[in-house]
Formats: sequence, C-alpha cells, structure tokens
Amino acid sequence: MNYENILVSIEEKIATVTINRPTKLNALNKTTINDLQKAFKLLAKNNDIRVIVLTGSGEKAFVAGADISEFANYSIEEGTALAAEGQEKLFDFIENLKKPVIAAVNGFALGGGLELAMACHFRIASDNAKMGLPEVSLGLIPGYGGTQRLPQLIGKGRAMEMIMTAGMLNAQEAKQYGLVNHVVPQAELIAYCNSIAEKIIKNAPYAISKAIKAINANYKDGKNGFETEIKSFGKCFGTKDFIEGTTAFLEKRKAEFTGK
Repeated sequence: MNYENILVSIEEKIATVTINRPTKLNALNKTTINDLQKAFKLLAKNNDIRVIVLTGSGEKAFVAGADISEFANYSIEEGTALAAEGQEKLFDFIENLKKPVIAAVNGFALGGGLELAMACHFRIASDNAKMGLPEVSLGLIPGYGGTQRLPQLIGKGRAMEMIMTAGMLNAQEAKQYGLVNHVVPQAELIAYCNSIAEKIIKNAPYAISKAIKAINANYKDGKNGFETEIKSFGKCFGTKDFIEGTTAFLEKRKAEFTGK
C-alpha cells in the first residue's frame, strides 16, 4: 500500500514504520494518523510480522507534536471529536495490538509524539531524545491519552509536574523516571530495537499477545487484571505453541513456535 506520510519496511519478521515528514519534524496530522492506522491494521493481520518498530525520519524528531495548524480554529465540538477519533483510530489501537510495538524515540517526542510513544508497548530512546507534554502552553491539555498513560508510567506526582510546567525530560531523565527502558547512541537506535525484537520473536506469539492483554487489563477501569491473567493463562494450554514449548523444554532443545 502507498502512504503519503509514512514508510514501511519489513525484514526478518520485523516491520519498521517510519513517520516521514522531516520538514515538519514528523508532526502528526490527520493524514499521518490515517496512514498509521492503515499500516498497523495491515501489519496486525500479517502472520509473517512478529514485532513492529515505530520511529521518525531524520535525526531531529520522533514526532515533535501534533500539527497545530490543523486545529487552531476548532470549536469545542470539533476538539472533542479530534481527541476521541485519534484515540480510537490510533493510540488505543496500538496499545491493544496483539503484536509488540516498540517506539524508537529518535530526538523530540513532544505532545502527540510522546503520547504516540507511550501508546507503544515500550520505548527505547536515542541519547539526544527530549520528551514532554507542552499542551498547557497552548491553552490545551494532552488529548491523545497523555493524562492517563504518563502517570501510569512515571507516577502521578511527576506526571502532574511535567504536564503543568510543560517541561521536557532528556533521555537519561526519561530512563530514570521509567518512561523509556534504554538509552543508546542515535546511530545504534534501530539496531538496538531490532536486537530486542529478535529476542521477542524467539518466543510464542500467542502467549505474547495474551501477556499484552493481561498487562493492559490492570490499567483499564472495570477490568480485573488478575481475572484476565487467569483466563489468558488457561487459553494458552489450548495452543500448539504450548505443546511445542513444553515438549522442547523436556527434550532440551529450542522450541520452534508457529503462533498457533
């Protein structure tokens, strides 16, 4: 499929999705969000893809924020619809994807960019990365899940301070706060993400999808995370991968999982 603002490459069961608006520091607009939704939907259905890495083009930005020019004149109703549609189409969709999504944060991840990175299952940052939610400096608040996911990742007090001051964290601070898992030189970022992806690929895809579901359940109102875990654990027993995994363990060999 052809996309206007993103690039998709596939190699060895790893798909790399690159937001490609370097002259706009990869800012999110409606077209980019639509492109990303279409790409993730297709990759979700592709059984040959086991891990997705999401990054931005160039060396300056992952995503430097939303494209403010698109919504500068919006009404209350239009602003509400913008947030609701974006969350449903992309941010919540990525968070609940059955395949792991790694955010390779290269440079600025601000506003909607940080919200996009937080919707991914975990984040790896380049050493020049800067992250923040500066929406209050525009008279707004984060609208793509930032007020919910940031406290989950770094704690309520730190999230309150970041959002209310519109401040930024550098890569090491983000790691210290638990916002990113690792910090690496920018030139090594994608290779490092791929090395983690390769470790994930060795494991059972169905089990990984159920782990994602169970972990996410702990952060959703009305969901009992322990109950989700119990049911997901039980369902794993009905898979060929469970038989392969346990048999390989007992036979002292490496398992070859098929995702079935």
